[in-house]
Amino acid sequence: MYRRTPDIRLILLAVFGALVILVGGFILFEHDLRPTIKAMAEAEARWVATDAVNRAIRDNIANVDYNQLIMVQKDNQGQIVLMQPNIVRINQLASDTTLSIQSALQGLASEQFYIPVGQVLGSQLLANYGPRVKVSIYPVGTVRTSVFDKFEAAGINQTRHQIYLDIETQVQVVVPLVSSEVTVSTQVPITDTVIVGPVPSFYVNFFASGSP
Repeated sequence: MYRRTPDIRLILLAVFGALVILVGGFILFEHDLRPTIKAMAEAEARWVATDAVNRAIRDNIANVDYNQLIMVQKDNQGQIVLMQPNIVRINQLASDTTLSIQSALQGLASEQFYIPVGQVLGSQLLANYGPRVKVSIYPVGTVRTSVFDKFEAAGINQTRHQIYLDIETQVQVVVPLVSSEVTVSTQVPITDTVIVGPVPSFYVNFFASGSP
């Protein structure tokens, strides 16, 4: 019985057509998902970097006392007449914190995390499934560290004085075929105290001129 031999050209044409459809679908799929992947990678990188920054800050301010940063003088009636920032100690604290943050961010460069494609699709059922997109983080530029304070009412004739560290830096987020930079910023309270009586205006004016 005669059997017809399949035309090799038709087979090749079918294979080529399937490849074209597959590649075209992949390109369209990637094009549509790229902005979502980029946004999710940036959000995850910002969270990871902020957590590293906060941990580095906590290591440096764990044992900081208010009196180490602010020198207070009182008169014979116990009223505060002078509040003077300890500039040397404040600058040292800012410098040590900056170095710790830089070291923490450098450590992130050796770490990688992954975003499942199912999570990118927004499906709750498939959130942990599918190919995983590798995300890398690299520190960019320098870490800006500054110290500022706030005064707020804490009761009758009482003022709460809070001292903060303000941190800002940038990290580069890298995913396949896409890279971007995100800004990481955070404000962390260092220490505070409650002042009974009026706050010396000399200190308020002095610190306000040097605050960010």
